[in-house]
Amino acid sequence: MEAYFKVRRVGMEMVLAICDCELLGRTLRYGEISFHVDEKFYGDEKTAVAEAVAMISNATIVNLVGKKVVEEAIRQGYVHPEAVLNIEGIPHALIVKIAHTN
Repeated sequence: MEAYFKVRRVGMEMVLAICDCELLGRTLRYGEISFHVDEKFYGDEKTAVAEAVAMISNATIVNLVGKKVVEEAIRQGYVHPEAVLNIEGIPHALIVKIAHTN
């Protein structure tokens, strides 16, 4: 199983976007909301789902969409199952790591 991913730096943040391969280019709808799984955001590089999800350890902001990637993120302990939103039955999860300062 593979996933598309993209890593980018935005200021001090490392943003990671991962999606199931079959979702790239799709638009999901939830009421008035349209969620486009855009190649510009999710990238055009592929890797194994487990490898893509392992990159979460280095990221500060993560956007995950798709059954395979979200289930793997849950399995690896990055996402709590109750934090998952479903859009047209497709799981979506966000992770934001907040740095603690003294």
